[in-house]
Amino acid sequence: MPGLAQQLQEGGVDAARAASLASAAAEGGLAAWRRLREALLPDDPWPVHLRLFQQCFPDGMAGPVVPKVWEPSAADLEHSQLGKLLQARGCDYEALHRWSAAEPEEFWQGQLRALQVPFRQPWSEFCDLRLPEAPRWLVGARLNIAEACFLPSEAPAIIHAGEDGALHRVSRQELWSLSGRVARGLREAGFPQGAAIAIDMPMGWQSVAIYLGIVRSGCAAISIADSFAAEEIATRLRIGQAAGIFTQDVIVRGAQRIPLYPRVCEAAAPRAVVLAAGSAVEGPLRAGDLSWDAFLPDDASFDTVACDPDTVSNILFSSGTTGEPKAIPWTHTTPLKCAVDGRLHHDIRPGDVVAWPTSLGWMMGPWLIYASLVNRASIALFESAPNSRAFARFVQDAGVTMLGVVPSLVAAWKAQDSTAGLDWTSIRCFSSTGECSNAEDMLWLMARARYRPVIEYCGGTEIGGGYITGSLVQPAAPATFSTPALGLDFVLLDEQGASAEEGEVFITGPSIGLSSRLLNRDHREVYFEGCPQGSGSHPLRRHGDCMQRLPGGYYRAHGRVDDTMNLGGIKVSSAEIERAVDGQPGVRETAAIAVAPAGGGPSQLVIYAVPQAGAELEADGLRQAMQQAIRAHLNPLFKLRHVVLRDSLPRTASNKVMRRVLRQEYGS
Repeated sequence: MPGLAQQLQEGGVDAARAASLASAAAEGGLAAWRRLREALLPDDPWPVHLRLFQQCFPDGMAGPVVPKVWEPSAADLEHSQLGKLLQARGCDYEALHRWSAAEPEEFWQGQLRALQVPFRQPWSEFCDLRLPEAPRWLVGARLNIAEACFLPSEAPAIIHAGEDGALHRVSRQELWSLSGRVARGLREAGFPQGAAIAIDMPMGWQSVAIYLGIVRSGCAAISIADSFAAEEIATRLRIGQAAGIFTQDVIVRGAQRIPLYPRVCEAAAPRAVVLAAGSAVEGPLRAGDLSWDAFLPDDASFDTVACDPDTVSNILFSSGTTGEPKAIPWTHTTPLKCAVDGRLHHDIRPGDVVAWPTSLGWMMGPWLIYASLVNRASIALFESAPNSRAFARFVQDAGVTMLGVVPSLVAAWKAQDSTAGLDWTSIRCFSSTGECSNAEDMLWLMARARYRPVIEYCGGTEIGGGYITGSLVQPAAPATFSTPALGLDFVLLDEQGASAEEGEVFITGPSIGLSSRLLNRDHREVYFEGCPQGSGSHPLRRHGDCMQRLPGGYYRAHGRVDDTMNLGGIKVSSAEIERAVDGQPGVRETAAIAVAPAGGGPSQLVIYAVPQAGAELEADGLRQAMQQAIRAHLNPLFKLRHVVLRDSLPRTASNKVMRRVLRQEYGS
């Protein structure tokens, strides 16, 4: 086998540099990797990066101890928001986390002071714990959380661009003015305070203003993903009791023009305000619907409504194990969790630029607004498909300092070499959420910015942020988490309710951000009923993720323990998938499962199908038919990998399908 230097030359490195890199890597281990981190360049061929990593860590990512490929520098420890908090308290990180979970009132009050959240009236009691499963925060206070997005800052509120790459900057004053016109327009159109107003449109700068205008008006924004089929739009409008909806005529993706307003009409939506993707709305409007220009008043003056902290500001949806999505209300306190997670765990500082390709239909859309603007940073919005070189160039040109991803997006960039020749060194950290990460893909991503860390971030709509994450004051290992989020804690329990190194996550509270009610379910039944008794004074709260504790205190995600899955960063239940494919000719019953690829990474959808007696089915033809049904009735972003024909489905004594057995069978 050729020597390391020769292998590097064959990989595209010149002889002198290959010899230097091989010499730096010769002894292997962390010390060698520290030298290589400084020497390797983003444009060095990826196989060269990977070969040198393997030289330093022969066990790769699968060894008993996961390699810590990034470590905080002195500057990270001194200048990061979390580093400053550690200095102020004079303790190490483990002690800081213990204090934040044990003394939540002290922790959260300190963060509200640091963020300078404006209150119209102060609280009389910070946390009312008389109902431990549904604590009340900031009792007696009056505020509107949208006002916290407009604190003084020299940074623009939004930097946005389309496929042409031309950057446009929206000042905080411009965003304030447009959100005020939206709020005033809602009143003039007859929508009262407290009404629920849906948003079903791509996330552009105007949709951010619409969202904040709804919140400023004292109404609640209903979040609907612009990828949903009419049936799913209708479900969310019904559950949220929508009085109106903001939408767009078409979605433009390159040469594609995807009708959106017709889908909203098919869903029998209430009165709509329709924005144009081009210069004018395409096609006629329904009677009573308004174009954006006709709706929007010239006068931007509006007295933002001061609300009780428990007032609903946003209705979001998250799948459970039944067909109907859970409607989770965010109050005016929930966004504080977004802002604090952004401040401490993602180190979002005043003047930063934060990009995270997402939609207002998912929690990361509102999260991006609050985590950026409340921390006096700018939101970077690319108003086209993010799985392209055009987006990668936008990241460079906008000077993004924190880039959020879903793992499947990273895999697409890596496969297409989308970042070649671009400078991403403005990035101080990445973050990844929505799916289980592939370690090699995350190592590739770190290499794009001279090995800055990826903050793995996992939580949920019902948390308002994350329960497990990373930080810039702890070493980072690809595709692993380094800490419970500050302000809360969790335990891992096995099926018997005993503490385990790998098991189901149960959150210990209380914490700002955790939901206290659902609009269409019994909150206590969903999150608390049947949970084991915790050792502390607060009840354990069911979450549903399966986590593994690794040597050294790190964690790795293993998906869901219930019948919910993440596909492309979108949470969906098996029941929703099965409902969408019901009625295929010759099929008696189905079971949808999510499976992880052998090398790790985002889950893939597999459907087991049981033929009716005497029916002759062909798996690939059935896969195509089911894919079309999913596209038409649920979401075109969900890709069906395989259909597996089976004589019957494995069931428990109570007749519940054992999807765990199917996952094991598929992987064997």
